[in-house]
Amino acid sequence: MNNERQLATFAAGCFWGVEEYFRTMPGVVGTRVGYTGGKTDNPTYREVCYNDTGHAEALEITFNPSEISYATLVGHFFEMHDPTQLNRQGPDIGDQYRSAIFTHDDAQAEIAKAAIVEYGPKFKKPIVTQVVPAGKFYEAEEYHQKYLEKRGAPSCHIKR
Repeated sequence: MNNERQLATFAAGCFWGVEEYFRTMPGVVGTRVGYTGGKTDNPTYREVCYNDTGHAEALEITFNPSEISYATLVGHFFEMHDPTQLNRQGPDIGDQYRSAIFTHDDAQAEIAKAAIVEYGPKFKKPIVTQVVPAGKFYEAEEYHQKYLEKRGAPSCHIKR
């Protein structure tokens, strides 16, 4: 059995709902919400929401590839949000809510790009999801971690 751990990093709107969607999947061994894809070092939630940091609210997933594949995670990513909305998800508007896959190697980039081709016909509008190399991931403040679980909320606007 392969006990190797890998990372997957997704931005699909408000990170609370994205984390809640993925955190209990078999094979997902850890999650943390944070900020990535921007230019500001050590950003705060307030800076990401109200300043031009360029960061997206994102979820970093640690997973065991012998239990769940990266391709399966990417498939769930496309099913759990609307990847055709540019810089928004539902009521949340701004580039911090963009749809993005931050890839950790060339294999992940190939899988993500192939998924865009595969899932594209399922939507009425073109997919606008960015596929970009993962950069530094800044963990969000503690109160954001497992936010919906802590509050007993079932989800936010994320599709189920």
